[in-house]
Amino acid sequence: MSWQEALAHVSDLAASSAGQTQIFFLNANNANITFIDPEYRQVLEGRLILPDGIGMDIASKSFNGVPFAANLNGTDFVPALLTYMAAKRRIGLIGGHPDVLSTAAARLREHSPWHEIIEIADGFFDKDDSGAVLEKLAAAKIDVLLVAMGTPLQEKWIGRHITEEHARVVIGVGALFDFLAGRVPRAPEWVRRLRCEWAYRLWIEPKRLWYRYVVGIPVFLFRVAWHKIVNRGPQEPGSAAR
Repeated sequence: MSWQEALAHVSDLAASSAGQTQIFFLNANNANITFIDPEYRQVLEGRLILPDGIGMDIASKSFNGVPFAANLNGTDFVPALLTYMAAKRRIGLIGGHPDVLSTAAARLREHSPWHEIIEIADGFFDKDDSGAVLEKLAAAKIDVLLVAMGTPLQEKWIGRHITEEHARVVIGVGALFDFLAGRVPRAPEWVRRLRCEWAYRLWIEPKRLWYRYVVGIPVFLFRVAWHKIVNRGPQEPGSAAR
């Protein structure tokens, strides 16, 4: 999907009166995790998956001959979605440090003041005893729920606990709240245009991210090459995007 198509599609889903769609983002690091975490891989199946980062384009071009139509990364997509949705929606937030959650909520209220931004819970609750959080969430009548717990925890928690009664659209947003609160800086615009935000993040947080990028990127590229080798032959156009 292009940006316009993705925004229109998710906006329509948020406006529906019934049903639920869970949306997750897949980048090179998350793709690597699917090889070692069967539960995470299973949760991704049947959900709407949006491509995040240059690694997904490399894979798509390798398998289909063309990259994805757009880099629909969550850090840019979610704020754009809130801007795109002209009708008032109830936006629920779960995750992050308490201070980060409140600051992120304030930023979203400034960004799109016509929406109702509702802080459901920070991320420091017992994930195995989520009853109180789920009761509060169900009572809030949320249209779009943003869950920021990091991958794969957020996807698995959503898969285990979030049902149709909790929201029309549920999005796993990773570090979005940290970016909104300024706890983690975004790369300059020119770095993002070059598709090198991963390098900027590695420079900012080397101790936390060195393995993800220094080891993870070569591993991901090897898996793309290996998949290409063992699955020789023509594929249906767009098969890597499904």
